[in-house]
Amino acid sequence: MDKIRKCVFPVAGLGTRFLPATKASPKEMLPVVDKPLIQYAVEEAVAAGVETMIFITGRTKRPIEDHFDKAPELERELEERGKKALLQTVAETTPDGIECIFIRQGEALGLGHAVLRAKSVVGDEPFSVILADDLIDAGKQGVLAQMTRLFERHQCSLLGVERVPEDETNKYGVVSPTPFAERLQAVDAIVEKPPVDKAPSNLAVVGRYVLTPRIFDLLERTERGAGNEIQLTDAIAALLKEQQVLAYEFDGRRYDCGSKLGYLEATLAYGLAHPELGDGFRDLLLQTAAELERDAEASAV
Repeated sequence: MDKIRKCVFPVAGLGTRFLPATKASPKEMLPVVDKPLIQYAVEEAVAAGVETMIFITGRTKRPIEDHFDKAPELERELEERGKKALLQTVAETTPDGIECIFIRQGEALGLGHAVLRAKSVVGDEPFSVILADDLIDAGKQGVLAQMTRLFERHQCSLLGVERVPEDETNKYGVVSPTPFAERLQAVDAIVEKPPVDKAPSNLAVVGRYVLTPRIFDLLERTERGAGNEIQLTDAIAALLKEQQVLAYEFDGRRYDCGSKLGYLEATLAYGLAHPELGDGFRDLLLQTAAELERDAEASAV
């Protein structure tokens, strides 16, 4: 039985919505409390049993490679100062037995093109894709772990989906579904960013994929689509003609960290849940809320 041992992280995007913070630093390195977005994504993959992390990078993305590299000088200094907890945190950034591979995407031609760049490493085996912008809190049972278990059962491609407001379907790849099993829909069709009045449903694909290797051949034949880019959605639409694809309504809370408001929402939620900072952060929020209420009452007088 095939298992998912490799995960692709497309991280070559420019992150223009977060300028100037992302002018020289990758958006995937933006921290949510005390960990960058890309580390949450890698930890989710590790929890799902992934052994090989494949980062599709671009110019200015070197900090991602540095983050997952060894830091002997830092580790030595922490050890000399007796900061064992911090030393363990740094050492565990990349767990033992995990391989990180970095592939440059010379030109940003879309998500489909980024995934295609991983073909030489993935080879002829199923694999997963995580978009770090979509931070999903699923407790100890991460979304990718949920999806890999389903893959082992059904042995077909899976798309992580969630129901979005109908007036926002034009922001996503949207599936046309047929009920299949609990939380699972058979995908009859998929459309990239359809006009609101033409969306086949409100089930949107949100940054988690498990794909069969056939997708690479189809990506090589895919012409540029929406945004003049090679869309992964278009290749999945072609895959539907040959293989079953399932849409999985995952168990978890998604934060769209590709937007500033979603990023702030994630920071708020993860800050409140932080084992060391949560109580103090909650007190700070209550204090701030009280001050805002007093200011509002004063303004109303």
